[in-house]
Amino acid sequence: MSSHRIFKTSVASVYPHYVAKAEKKGRTRAEVDEIIRWLTGFGPDELAAHLAAGTDFETFFAQGPRLNPARAEIKGVVCGVRVEDVPDPLMREIRYLDKLVDELARGKAMDKILRR
Repeated sequence: MSSHRIFKTSVASVYPHYVAKAEKKGRTRAEVDEIIRWLTGFGPDELAAHLAAGTDFETFFAQGPRLNPARAEIKGVVCGVRVEDVPDPLMREIRYLDKLVDELARGKAMDKILRR
C-alpha cells in the first residue's frame, strides 16, 4: 500500500483550516471539536494534546479510542470522490472528517451531522 503524504501531515496543521471554514459560515470551533471527538472518540483533553503534539493523521486515527461505528453512514462527495468508495481505510477516515466539516459549513444541523 502506498502512503499518501496527508497520512504524515499533522492534524494541527489542517485543523485551523477546518475551523476557518466553519467560522466563515457562522459556525464555531467548539462544533468542529465536537465533530472530531464524535468521529474519533477522543475527549476534549486528548484532542487538545494531539493538536499540541502535532500528531499526524495516521497516528491520530490509529490512536482513536472509539472510532464511531455510525461513521459508516457518512455518504457523499469530497474532492470529487465518493467517501464511501475510498478504498484506503485511513484515507476514508480523513475524508469522513472532511465531509463532516463540509456539512457543518453548509449549515447542516449538528444532530444530522452526528447521525443522531
